[in-house]
Amino acid sequence: MPYCCQCGTQVAVTDVFCARCGARQARTAAAINPDYLNGVSNRTASLLCYIPIIGWVPAIIFLASQRFRRDPIVRFHAFQGLYLFVAWLIVEWVVGPMMGFAGGFPGFHFFMPGLLKAVVFFTWIFMIIKVTQDEVFHLPLLGELAERSVSEQR
Repeated sequence: MPYCCQCGTQVAVTDVFCARCGARQARTAAAINPDYLNGVSNRTASLLCYIPIIGWVPAIIFLASQRFRRDPIVRFHAFQGLYLFVAWLIVEWVVGPMMGFAGGFPGFHFFMPGLLKAVVFFTWIFMIIKVTQDEVFHLPLLGELAERSVSEQR
């Protein structure tokens, strides 16, 4: 707990004025801008980027945060997780409807999008396992894109 700069009474970190003497309190940077990601480790941040379907949310948060701005490994995983989510969206919104219009083999238009979704889902699980083992695994094509994205921001 901090103390008043005038009278020495205990004050809260967020107090602007002392309750006893009314003196204005010096504000620290931590009190003004608390870093909510301070307790998040690099491994946890990288892991959260691969949560199936919703991992894009923490990926964007980690890319925008000050704490991970200079961490190339977390940024790599965030970009790769975003690109993996984009692959999911392409399968969901492009390949699925296109297969619905395609003729050809009976049942093929139902089988192919489901198979591609399973591949993307198991890739998310695979990447979660790799991150928990502290391995930086570059997925084909997506890993190259992620590496290029990280190098452009240095």
